[in-house]
Amino acid sequence: MKLSEINIEPYDTLLLDRDGTINVHLIGDYVKNWNEFEFIPGVLEAVPRFAQHFKHIFIVTNQRGIGKGFFSELDLEDIHSHMVEEIKKAGGRIDGIYYCTALSDYDTRRKPGTGMFDEIVEDYPDVKPERTIMVGDGDVDEKFARNCMIAFCRVDSLKKENGEYKWIKA
Repeated sequence: MKLSEINIEPYDTLLLDRDGTINVHLIGDYVKNWNEFEFIPGVLEAVPRFAQHFKHIFIVTNQRGIGKGFFSELDLEDIHSHMVEEIKKAGGRIDGIYYCTALSDYDTRRKPGTGMFDEIVEDYPDVKPERTIMVGDGDVDEKFARNCMIAFCRVDSLKKENGEYKWIKA
């Protein structure tokens, strides 16, 4: 399923994974700067449609590369600033970006832990699990949704390895 094909009717809050859902996932590497960031085809058309329907749109993303020292939080903020600007130019919006830099899989903020969703609910008390859908490309996204007791939709992922692109079907 492509991002643009999701049934959004019963929900008012959208959570989006980043790598593999919004941008091309670099296999064996991290998106370390804006020059390495590449939108998946169709994303810049889908997000404006979502912006017309959803009250809230958030990105929830694990960013272990910071914890490993491959890039800094300033680098990540620069990537996200450019990404949000491009989404705005296309007519969309992102209301917040929640990320976890922890190395440990047991950190409660790291997906599939519920920490990032708990923060969203604290920051936006009108966000309700029964009215929230998580969209992602991986098992960790699905487990995150299940742990948060929210709906989940898996989308096709575009991955890049050794300069070659490969679609991974949902």
